[in-house]
Amino acid sequence: MRVLLLTLACSAALAAQAQTGGVEKIDIPPGDLVTALDALARQSGAQFVYSADELKGLRTQGAQGSMSADAALERLLRGSGHSVRRDASGAMVIVKDPAPPPPRSEADAPAAAERPVVELESVQVTGSRIPRAQIEGPAPVSVITAEEIKASGFTSVPDVLRAMTQNGGETQSQQSASGADFSPGAQQVDLRGLGPNHTLVLVNGRRIADFPMPFKGRSNFTDISNIPLGMVERIEILTGSASAIYGSDAISGVVNFILKDKADGTTVDLRLGDTTRGGGESYHLNLSSGFSSDNFNAIYGVELLSQRPLWAYERKIQDSTRDAPTARTRVARRAFLRTNWYDEYLDPGADTCAALGGLNDGTTYHASRPGWGVDGEPGYYCGSDNSIGYGTIISKRKGANGYASLGYRFDNDMQWFADVQAGYHELEMFRDVSQWSYMAPDGNEEGYFYNQATEQVEYWQRQFSPEEMGGLNRGMIKNQQKTFSLTTGLKGQFGEAWSWETALSHSQYQSEISWPQIVAERANNLFLGPQLGVDEDGFPIFNADPARLYRPLSRAEYDSIAARTTYHPRSRTDTLSFTLTNTELFSLPAGDAGFAATVEAGDQSYDLNPDPLATQYYYYSWRDSDGSGSRNRWATAAELRLPLLESLSLSTAARYDQYRYDGHSVDKPTWSTGLEWRPLDSLLVRGSYGTAFRAPDLHYVFSGEGNLESSGVDYYRCRTEEPDSDISDCSYGDEGVIVTRAGNRRLKPETSKAYTVGFVWSPLESLDFSLDYFNIDMRNQVQDLRIDGVLQDEASCRIGRRVDGTAVDPNSPTCLDAYARVRRSNDGSLYGVFVNPINIARERTSGIDFSTHYKLDTAIGLFRLSGNYTWVDKHESQQYSGDLTEDQFAVNSGFDIPRTKASASVTWERKQWSATLHGERLGRLPNSDSYSQSYDPEDGGSPWIGATYRYNASVQYRFTDHAQLSLSVTNLFNKMPPKDPTATGYPYYDISWFDAVGRQVYLQYTMKFGGKAL
Repeated sequence: MRVLLLTLACSAALAAQAQTGGVEKIDIPPGDLVTALDALARQSGAQFVYSADELKGLRTQGAQGSMSADAALERLLRGSGHSVRRDASGAMVIVKDPAPPPPRSEADAPAAAERPVVELESVQVTGSRIPRAQIEGPAPVSVITAEEIKASGFTSVPDVLRAMTQNGGETQSQQSASGADFSPGAQQVDLRGLGPNHTLVLVNGRRIADFPMPFKGRSNFTDISNIPLGMVERIEILTGSASAIYGSDAISGVVNFILKDKADGTTVDLRLGDTTRGGGESYHLNLSSGFSSDNFNAIYGVELLSQRPLWAYERKIQDSTRDAPTARTRVARRAFLRTNWYDEYLDPGADTCAALGGLNDGTTYHASRPGWGVDGEPGYYCGSDNSIGYGTIISKRKGANGYASLGYRFDNDMQWFADVQAGYHELEMFRDVSQWSYMAPDGNEEGYFYNQATEQVEYWQRQFSPEEMGGLNRGMIKNQQKTFSLTTGLKGQFGEAWSWETALSHSQYQSEISWPQIVAERANNLFLGPQLGVDEDGFPIFNADPARLYRPLSRAEYDSIAARTTYHPRSRTDTLSFTLTNTELFSLPAGDAGFAATVEAGDQSYDLNPDPLATQYYYYSWRDSDGSGSRNRWATAAELRLPLLESLSLSTAARYDQYRYDGHSVDKPTWSTGLEWRPLDSLLVRGSYGTAFRAPDLHYVFSGEGNLESSGVDYYRCRTEEPDSDISDCSYGDEGVIVTRAGNRRLKPETSKAYTVGFVWSPLESLDFSLDYFNIDMRNQVQDLRIDGVLQDEASCRIGRRVDGTAVDPNSPTCLDAYARVRRSNDGSLYGVFVNPINIARERTSGIDFSTHYKLDTAIGLFRLSGNYTWVDKHESQQYSGDLTEDQFAVNSGFDIPRTKASASVTWERKQWSATLHGERLGRLPNSDSYSQSYDPEDGGSPWIGATYRYNASVQYRFTDHAQLSLSVTNLFNKMPPKDPTATGYPYYDISWFDAVGRQVYLQYTMKFGGKAL
């Protein structure tokens, strides 16, 4: 607290010294005067007072070069009939000259001055290196500002991006088992549903290091959960291919986080959050400040946050197996299970289970599962309904982010700049209690052994309760994250219109991640004793009294078999670049041509640094892969913008990239072009086309071989041995599967083509619409084979037809591949599946984006309305050339993406008050059966989960221009996930799109010292 108070005092003092007369690099092209004044305010930090209606329609010749805000303003106002005056407070007020400006000849008058031009809202554009006045260009760009983020009730970067209608891919939630195993705590963005690795994430236009562990154990991606939302000025999202400008990562789009870069007083922001159903409290403090002098400018900020975990047992919808949708699945979890060779449950007896009744918070009892006992009788075991609810819905998180932007202007107008970001976070999450069954030294997890004590082949399974573990905290997955980014360089001008910049950027991400484990050999010895050999059928022999299984472990006994496996993964990316720009390269009748060129050289690396024991068969059901590698690249690119006519502009860009890794070299040129046509002042018709090239992810290439335990449906045995049973009721519907995975160093680079065409129409000054069609066609896309898809293919190929009766060629490329990948035991039971990344033949998607904005000024206040809608017409993929094309929206497709997403907001402002209602609509999704490719139309019912709606609300009150109190509510109507009668797997809903957090309430107080008003 003392440090915080001292910081506030120093910041306020430094902010008071801020001056507005310093020299700035000004770059404002000719155009609309009001737009130019807004641009000058952003570039210089100065504030102007004027009547927009009075200046409407006036043009300016622009201002370029190093100059003060006063000098730049004087240039912009030349010939406008207006000049600047300072009032008593020193404010810069633009007033009309007392006498009309001297008459000008028709030849000298700007053509556009004869009629008012309706201009759209102006910001700096992501998607071009050339400074331009208007936000709308040949490719659609969505912008969300810090004010809009706060008004919509968003409290984290993942929340903001999840609401974007173009973000249509299936990503991992905080309670994802796959996320907990591979990338704990990280969150992703997936534009157009083409995979997180195809979305390029930038901070201030610069690349940042990938999360050091791979997404789902497969591809590299950028973690957006650590980007400090309180320091974000705006987020710009360019959807569609931008590879020719930004590089090979930008196939499906670019998300660019622009952080605050101007000193404007000192702001303290404190936010407290809670859920109305209980649990998950959060605290957030953000401090930002800065100072400037004639030559030096600095802004800095610190963000502190604390998030308490939300446990599954705190939500009735998922605190017990009794929440399952079918009677067959509403059975107790098998905490203690013993079976014979035929998988028939061996009854431990009611008294045995009663002795264990104190475990799992007193919920363990003598439970049964219909049909699983000897000769089809009920199968008895010691189980618990409530032990399923020990996971976390929201992770525990504590952390700090720091950011600074520095600049110094030398006397020769050259400028040094630096952006520094650093973060430290501690995350903890709970996936599940630890468990054990017999695992052989070679990693075989079938679990059967010959028991001399009972003279039969048996299988034992054991889950450990919180009481045995020493509390749930001992089962937490822990992740300590350290991030650091630095960009520094010089920029300046030469000649009349040339600007240059050279920059070196470095970004790194380091983690220490530990998972709770059971040491297989120690647990085998504790429960089974020493191995006594192998019988004639190949089963290991033990003399194991069943009483060893049915007893609580002491803390010392549990500690003797428990351990933690710790990884130290890290990733890094470095880039050196040199850029030239010229906004007046040459003149055309309609204006000056703009030009930009860049040369880049970079290096990227990652290293999983796993626990060496984790790559062996040491921990129960855990044999991970190692992975490390690096690559270097260089690229050159150029961009040209040509005003062909007053109403027609052409943009074009070309790029050449080369990557070198592991003795391989991949390279390819890419290019893009775009047209902007304004047949009317209020109408923009636009289109863009671009090609893309992407080298394979590092982990796709360098991943070592490893195993992971998963489950799958043995579709072949279900369809041949139990054809009349639903997959959820099939005896082989939840088989344990050992998945073996390895990288592929023979991968080809990915390529794609993308185009957009659309229009922006502003029929009124307060109303605008945009409609854009997009189409992305990827070839040779790298993806891991899906386990479920391989098992589906193997069954259909062996049977000769799909579930719907469609004939399958058993000698097709897919069938031959599926036979080789599925491993079965001698008795025909499913054992393992081998997967690796491959170049699939094709994936393509197309659809429409629509957005609108409207402003209405009334006697009761100002209303602002906005809406966004995305409709995906097609999303198709083809695994191998010659295979059938899969429709990812089809029933039983195995994909979980929505066809439609929509959002809308209405904001009301009046004096000190403002309020916003924000709503989101998620289109229908496949139900669990359809996602598992097991939906049978003859069973009746819909294969879909209907569209869902969610609303946020916020209200703000300004006590003064520098103090504000905000109340925001997310999930206003406390909606729980939609019910899916086929979702028989815990937590019985689709966690990729929904959660059971419920309504959250946040109270935020903002105080500002100095600077302009909030």
